[in-house]
Amino acid sequence: MNGDSKEISYLIGHVARMLGVHPQTLRIYEREGLLRPRRSERNTRVYSEIDVRRAELVLTLTRDLGINLAGVEVILRMRERIERMQGDLERFFSSFPDEARTALRRHIQDETALVPVPPRRVINVEVERPRKPAAPKRKNAKPERGKR
Repeated sequence: MNGDSKEISYLIGHVARMLGVHPQTLRIYEREGLLRPRRSERNTRVYSEIDVRRAELVLTLTRDLGINLAGVEVILRMRERIERMQGDLERFFSSFPDEARTALRRHIQDETALVPVPPRRVINVEVERPRKPAAPKRKNAKPERGKR
């Protein structure tokens, strides 16, 4: 650890208490490649804020959503890939003039929705519904209550 670094770091026991898990759980996540804490000069695991947030995400996926560790690994890899691609897009967009950049971002946001929704067109249509014919009266039908 550098003495001039202002980044907050936590030891495994503290992170485990913060997240309400046993330290062994964090070691398993590290062994599975889901967490990558730094190591101190004494080879102690040192967790950054980013590591703690990633551990929280892993716990949310496993506990709350019931996803197994293999599924969590896939999700985390996809997230990292998406973040890299977003960075690439940002660098690419920065070369465009402001107006073109704004229009292109708006277009991409519309196109990248999880569930694409086409633009809505309002069409007024008058529909005339046929009236139901009155039911024929039955012979020997009992009179309605209150009517004799």
